[in-house]
Amino acid sequence: MTNLECSLCKEEYAAGTIQNLCTCGGPLLVRYDLERAKSAWSRDDVKRGPNTMWRYAPLLPVEAHENIVSLGEGMTPLLPAPRAGKRIGANNLWIKDEGLNPTASFKARGLSCALSMCKELGISKIAIPSAGNAASASAAYAAAAGVECNIFMPKDVPQANFIECKAYGANVTLVDGLISDCSKIVASRKEAEGWFEVSTLKEPYRIEGKKTMGYELAEQLDWELPDVIFYPTGGGVGLIGMWKAFAEMEAMGWIGSKRPKMIAVQVEGCQPVVRAFEQGKARSEFWDNASTVASGLRVPKPLGDFLVLNAVRESGGTAIAVSDEELIDAGIQLASDEGMFVAPEGAACLPALEKLLKSGFLNPDEKIVIYNTGAGLKYLEAYSTRYPRTASSEQDKLGGLITPR
Repeated sequence: MTNLECSLCKEEYAAGTIQNLCTCGGPLLVRYDLERAKSAWSRDDVKRGPNTMWRYAPLLPVEAHENIVSLGEGMTPLLPAPRAGKRIGANNLWIKDEGLNPTASFKARGLSCALSMCKELGISKIAIPSAGNAASASAAYAAAAGVECNIFMPKDVPQANFIECKAYGANVTLVDGLISDCSKIVASRKEAEGWFEVSTLKEPYRIEGKKTMGYELAEQLDWELPDVIFYPTGGGVGLIGMWKAFAEMEAMGWIGSKRPKMIAVQVEGCQPVVRAFEQGKARSEFWDNASTVASGLRVPKPLGDFLVLNAVRESGGTAIAVSDEELIDAGIQLASDEGMFVAPEGAACLPALEKLLKSGFLNPDEKIVIYNTGAGLKYLEAYSTRYPRTASSEQDKLGGLITPR
């Protein structure tokens, strides 16, 4: 790591210092000496690292190995999905299953890196607003790091997230509102409480953990990127991180200049990035009355929207929205097709893919990778709408209740 750089005004900040946003309000990105990395670290060296995301440690910001806070995150499987692909007309479909991370979502990557840096920088208290899975991951990694964790979540988050956070010992506040309302509370109280804010892109290190999804995908595909990547986009940091990873790998000579079409997937009830993309704008506008059963996609105004839009446009990709009904049906269909029970956010990518195949935007023979960002078991409330557990429904199915003797 050489320095931190503002993604908007390009002002630089010293490495190894506690930072949130740039003075201009832009997110800070970690920069590295890639020429030095190129000469000192090769693709062949990667396989000798641990079977976690920390195999890419030379291009992660933690300096001292003893400060790494890891629960075994990363190296999630890249699985073929032939039956699901055949059903929707994709001949070379793969699913990167991030639901097999600790705390059952991709958020483990970002919070592992962020809490490692908290440990390295001597930060003892953090605060985070979250729609669910980031809260679970921050609570888990804060517990592992011995750091106080203060969480603010909408009161209707999945029950699994609330219970997890309490079990990990976090201080949890449920808010009658959206993640944007939770963010306002953290911003108003953090100075008085002495909290370091680890909100999405409001510190430089979560994105570094999430970028390992890009390194990992390249390694799993023998350093040849796919033609298309579908990414469920709430805050969009995973997509931004992968785009950053691709640039770093090219600079080190690990991959060529080819890039996948990056597809940002949102929902009809909250689609600020899709609207901005369609209108040719550089930034999104706040999405009023955001609503969706996919809690991770209920982000009415992503801070890094301009970085998402840049990656989508530079890659020749697109942004597309689907309905709640479509994504729940797709999640259930994928489970029966492939034996993968995915989060509604990941499931949203399937109807999005089907629409882009039907429109001719994508070719059926392209190698397509869908990122499932979490485990379906964390969203039982959302999926239960298709499987109401009542006596009458059981009687309808069985012709009467079975009473054990």
